[in-house]
Amino acid sequence: MLNQQFGTALPRRSLLQAGACSLLGLGLPQLLSHQAVASAGGSFGAAKRCIFIFLWGGPSHIDTLDPKPEAPTDIRGSFSPINTSVPGVQVSELLPNIAQRMHDVAVIRSLNHTDPAHLSSAHAALTGQLAPVPRSDAEPPSERDAPHIGSVVARLRSAPRGLPGFVTMPWIAYHPAAPGGQAPGQRAGWLGHNYDPMLVEGDPSQNQWRVPALQLQDALSAERLSSRMQLLTDLDAQRAALNASASGLALNGFQQQATELLTSPRVREAFSIDQETEETRNRYGRNIHGQCVLLARRLSERGVPLVCVNWHNDGQNFWDTHGNNFNRLKNDLCPPSDQALGALIDDLKSRGLFEETAIAWVGEFGRSPKINGSAGREHHPFCFSGLLAGAGIRGGSVFGTSDSQGAYPASDPVSQHDYMATLLHVLGVSAEATLADREDRPHRLYAGNAVRDILRA
Repeated sequence: MLNQQFGTALPRRSLLQAGACSLLGLGLPQLLSHQAVASAGGSFGAAKRCIFIFLWGGPSHIDTLDPKPEAPTDIRGSFSPINTSVPGVQVSELLPNIAQRMHDVAVIRSLNHTDPAHLSSAHAALTGQLAPVPRSDAEPPSERDAPHIGSVVARLRSAPRGLPGFVTMPWIAYHPAAPGGQAPGQRAGWLGHNYDPMLVEGDPSQNQWRVPALQLQDALSAERLSSRMQLLTDLDAQRAALNASASGLALNGFQQQATELLTSPRVREAFSIDQETEETRNRYGRNIHGQCVLLARRLSERGVPLVCVNWHNDGQNFWDTHGNNFNRLKNDLCPPSDQALGALIDDLKSRGLFEETAIAWVGEFGRSPKINGSAGREHHPFCFSGLLAGAGIRGGSVFGTSDSQGAYPASDPVSQHDYMATLLHVLGVSAEATLADREDRPHRLYAGNAVRDILRA
């Protein structure tokens, strides 16, 4: 069980980051974890790691996890429900892989909030806390943001030497129709830049793909990097003789972390998705989302505490289907996401990792029951669905119900805060836990309550 107070983050972050990166010629976020989490029995602390799949844009719950076959045509849409591996539970025909694995997952059909804006509701989905400016698509990320759950986990858990504590791929989610651009809540916010994610960009399904953050700058070989590191060590030793400051020691630690990340064979092996068999890569889907989820599994099984896979920049507004909802879901959105999640569950189970890995699969809100004139659905935060699976989660659970049209919860409403509290619980974070910001002010990590009915006893 975690202590209730974890202390402050390291001081002078900007100086340390700028110094380490500029002197070494690096462009990496510094990711240092300072405490390990102790697992407890039952659902609390069952998860050693987490894979968070963020369906950026807001999936239609009626067309995915909460079909309404008895509703009027202009609400139920064009897709039929199918039976799942749990008797009496149905999902959309677009999710055959999830349907076959319903006994392994828990679905919440009564998620709800009142914020129709992408940016601020994404903040709540990724942090479990209200955005500094709620109901806003105009407020960009800031240091007032609550930390992403990955930043929290990176702060509390140690990754294996050289590996990052928190990885986000394949981009920092951005919406071109939102004046604020990037969604807040994707970095460490008030926790400090040391716990920002390592950003892994690009398309791992491409043959020549390499992790940009692991590529040395032009003309900077591993040997030159080592030489430069030795020079920095010598300079630090001379500087320490004049001024034995704690910040100098911390800077050396950051330099060492950056060097290990760039030169460690262990780190490069973790990111080498081309070591997977063709059969495995095909099972996940030879597309950007499927290969990102596969890479997330590789990183997770090697000890990265949290990997977040954001739905990628598909150039078509992601899951934000104001128009052409049904074709987009059928052809572009549901097949790769359903295939990748099914492969991930199977893979973790076959490797003995499913019972110690938490999986989250959720967007920032749902879509309106009423179909608009462009064959699309509008933003609808008032009721939507999400999925949890793996460590500490009771498979085959369906919690909460929506009304006959999927407009509002009919029973057991669950907030974004509760959803995140459930994840924090299985990750072993106490409901009373706090972390301190850079001004040493304590912040509660929970803003909701874990959904006990989907947790294992």
